[in-house]
Amino acid sequence: MTKQSLNDISKYLSFILRHQPQSIGLILDEQGWASIDELLEKAKASGKDIDHATLLRVVETNEKKRFTLSEDGRKIRAAQGHSISISLNLKPKEPPAILYHGTATRFLDSILAQGLHPQSRQQVHLSLTKETAIKVGQRHGKAVVLKIEALRLHQQGFKFFLADNGVWLTDQVPPDFFTIVSSNDADSAITSRQPKLST
Repeated sequence: MTKQSLNDISKYLSFILRHQPQSIGLILDEQGWASIDELLEKAKASGKDIDHATLLRVVETNEKKRFTLSEDGRKIRAAQGHSISISLNLKPKEPPAILYHGTATRFLDSILAQGLHPQSRQQVHLSLTKETAIKVGQRHGKAVVLKIEALRLHQQGFKFFLADNGVWLTDQVPPDFFTIVSSNDADSAITSRQPKLST
């Protein structure tokens, strides 16, 4: 199976497990878990024939570590990124001093005015490195990266959670707790909106 085919299956599984399980008649439990056998059965009935070995290969080879298997290997869930209401049952953790958030320049005006909010997701996603945040931002357009003062935010009472795939999660980030950092070649139009620019 080609890398592209595995990527297509990964995107399909993400869509089902993060956003639309009901589109194939699948019901997730309250923590987002689905029976692998039931998932494969309902996917096949909906025209997507995926065997068990291929699903495991997708989980093992996915660079973004989108999926988590249960300890007994019988269930699967998306590691994060849900737009449906589930509880990942993660315990709050103290974050590193600095985390990063990648977005597109067209969203900056709203973010600078209102801060970071989950939008269609359950929580705001934060990256450990600027490089990862750039890649995230590029998915949405011209990338720009925000440097988040995560530990200071945590000390103000905001809770942080670490997803199974290494993505940090929090409910929101007020404007006072981030600055714009250059992604590749942040243009003057970006930097002029917020004079506080760090690298």
